[in-house]
Amino acid sequence: MKKWTVDAAHSEVGFSVKHMMISKVKGSFGAYDATVEANEENLQGALIDFKIDVASINTNNADRDGHLRSADFFDAEQFPYITFKANDIVKKGDEYELTGDLTIKGITRPATFEVEYGGKGTNPWGVEVVAFNAEGKVNRKDFGLTWNQALETGGVLVGEDIKISLDLQANPA
Repeated sequence: MKKWTVDAAHSEVGFSVKHMMISKVKGSFGAYDATVEANEENLQGALIDFKIDVASINTNNADRDGHLRSADFFDAEQFPYITFKANDIVKKGDEYELTGDLTIKGITRPATFEVEYGGKGTNPWGVEVVAFNAEGKVNRKDFGLTWNQALETGGVLVGEDIKISLDLQANPA
């Protein structure tokens, strides 16, 4: 097995959530650190640790980002990181089902991601890199993210399901 670190300059950690039950708000986290210890061509048995800096949230709206950092949502001052640690990886055809412990706002719950191996290549400096795409969904209320606002027309301002997408490029550690 090789040890890899995620190259944040060539990766993205994103999410989307329903807004007013009719559209989506998308965002990302700009600061994160991850290590993967694996055979890149067979992820079974891989060791994966991910740490996201909550304060780096960006939805392209400063007021909303401030609200998301507040105690109404992530409470970034008290809980500065979101973490994920893999505990099971199962190969399913050309993809993998990755399950692990996701911790948000001090609450740990299992989360599952569908992972696709993107391949490997050599960058202009002669370093072999690998790429992965992962997608999953969690219910924000399971992690204590319960703030919402009722709409006059019925329904709520913020949906419960958060879709998470990761496009990751990793370099040898």
